[in-house]
Parts: sequence; structure tokens; C-alpha cells
Amino acid sequence: MSNTALDPARLDAAMENVHRAGVPGVFAEVRAGDQVWRGAAGFADLGTRRPATPDLRHRVGSITKTFVTAAVLQQVEAGDIDLDAPIGRYLPGLVPGGRGRAITVRMLIHHTSGLAEYLPYAYPSLKGFPDPAHTGPASLDDHRFTRFHPTELIEMGVGAPAAGAPGATPGTYSNTNYLLVGRLLEQVTGTTAERYITQNVIERADLRATELPTGPHMEGPHPRMYEAWFGMIDPPRDYSVFDMSWVWSAASLISTVGDLNRFYALLFAGEIVSPASLAQMRRTVPVVSQQGTTIDYGLALHPWTSAADSSYWGHGGSAWGAGTLAMARTDGKRQLAVAVNLQRWNRLDPAGRPRRHPIDDALAALYRVAMG
Repeated sequence: MSNTALDPARLDAAMENVHRAGVPGVFAEVRAGDQVWRGAAGFADLGTRRPATPDLRHRVGSITKTFVTAAVLQQVEAGDIDLDAPIGRYLPGLVPGGRGRAITVRMLIHHTSGLAEYLPYAYPSLKGFPDPAHTGPASLDDHRFTRFHPTELIEMGVGAPAAGAPGATPGTYSNTNYLLVGRLLEQVTGTTAERYITQNVIERADLRATELPTGPHMEGPHPRMYEAWFGMIDPPRDYSVFDMSWVWSAASLISTVGDLNRFYALLFAGEIVSPASLAQMRRTVPVVSQQGTTIDYGLALHPWTSAADSSYWGHGGSAWGAGTLAMARTDGKRQLAVAVNLQRWNRLDPAGRPRRHPIDDALAALYRVAMG
């Protein structure tokens, strides 16, 4: 594990290389002990040429899952949720019958429930998801302002052919799991997931620029967010105005790179959930990601490489046009949070597989510099 001091010149150059590789704008914060570096390259808005800055608010996608899980674990600590209880005990109407008895709360958070992803049913043009060659982006425009209710999305996932047997590994990453986790939190606390998470996670961590949105617009300084959908949207289209009810408690969070670093620092210091809960979060199982790779996945945390040899843990996230990665050393000595305002930049090869792009290499190089 490296304790290398931050090198601002190398970080600046690595950021600029990400922009030059094709990302409109990239912004980041890296912490090493008492040192903090914040930087940005490129543009927040290609139309006006407004520059990207490190303080921009951003849609951080599935990083939301760590916040939601922290809230659930607080309820576990209070004795109101049992991680190994069947979800049917809490939500019998949403996961009825045998599956409701077989799928536990832990399986939902681990993505080992076997429940299918609802997205291709909510967005018809993505019916081939996660295979990009058999999808199209039309539904993104069709549903920009659609207000989904979590129950209708959950019913799509629960009613679809199962991705696997409850508890079987490798699990299959599915946002259906985390919509159920959000509904579980509401059932137990008697309030909305947004209100509970805001009061008990976001405000507890004193995150001033973080929120779960209830409408399609973002307040405060933020970038345009450009979605390419594997070259099928050319030029990439801005989806920064978008109703995020389509991912609700799975991926709707708005935050900043500074707030994310603060959140993960406090989480790993045992100030959001107890050390015992944090240990549970770091118990991993193999899960097949939406990119088709198998990763070690804990309770909404995953290690940078594998649980056996990595000291960096965190989560990544993607929304339409917005991508974010937040990782922290578990000893608290190093953190990074990086955001980009372009997604799915990889065009497809003749076999329908995403081609590697210079952006991939530039981001990998930035992560290496940031991690020291």
C-alpha cells in the first residue's frame, strides 16, 4: 500500500489526457492524509464552452446503493430489519409466494436474489439489455419526463424470467433488488426513503450538495451530461434534465466529488454505520456486472481488484450521460472521486461487443496516479 504524497502536476496532466481522449468534461478530488487536490479538465457545457470545475453537482448513479444500504444497516443495528430474514416478511405483496420466502434482505443487497433487471421492460428500446447490440436509445427520449412508481418497476422485475435461483452465485446485478431495498426502508421506518436517507445518512455526514431528487431538474452548478449509447447517439445528447424515478433508490443520487469523498471517509471510520456493520459490507460474493464481468460484491461496496489483495473499496455509478467512481483506502489514508459527463462512448465491433476506446486507457491512467 502506497503512502505517496499527491503530485498535482501529474494529476492535472492525467485529467487533461482524459479530456483529450474524448470526454467533454472530467472533474475529481483526491485526498492523501491532510492533502487535498481538486481538479477539472474540459467543458461542463459543449455549447457554451463553460469549463468543468471540481465543485459541480453530478448524477452519481449506483453510488446511491451505498447510501441506501447504510440506511438499511442503521435499521439492522436498531433491531428493526434482519439481514437474513425473507423479504416476504416485510413486503409480501411485492415478492409473493416461494420467492418471497426464499429471498432474504441480504440477497437483495448482494445481488444474489435471482430477480431480473426491470430496465428492458420499462424501456422497450432496451429489450436486448445488457447486450448493447440488441438495444437502441429511443426510450431515453420517450421517458425523459416519465414519472415511474417504484412498485410498477418492481413488478416488471419480479414478473420477468428469473436471472437465477435465490442465493446462487455468481449473482446477477439487478436494480430491481435496490428498488425493493428502498421500499423495505419505507415499510420499516414509516417515512419516505428520500426523507430517511437525507436525515440519517446525508445530513449525518454533513453533505451540503447531496440529495435524492424528486423531479427531473438539478439545482446549482452542474454539467450537461452527454449520452452516446455505444455510438447510436451521434453526436452524444444531453440528458442532464431527466426524471430519475426510473432508478429511484438504486441510482438517482446527486452529489459532488467532495461530498462523496467525505461520505466514504466517514463510512470507513465507522461514523455512518457501526464497525460491525461495515465488516458485513465488506463480505463479498461473486456477481456478474451489467458489463458481463464477474466482480466481488459486498453490501453495496466492492474492492478495487479483489477482496484478497485490495485496500481500496467503494462503488461506481452511471446515469444517462453521467459517470462517477468513488474509492477509498480502508485505512483512511487515500481517497479519490472522479466524474465524467459522457457515457457509453465505446462503439461496437462487428460481433456487437464494445470496442476499447482511448478514454478507457486515459481513465485507468488517472486512477493509477490518483491512487498513488
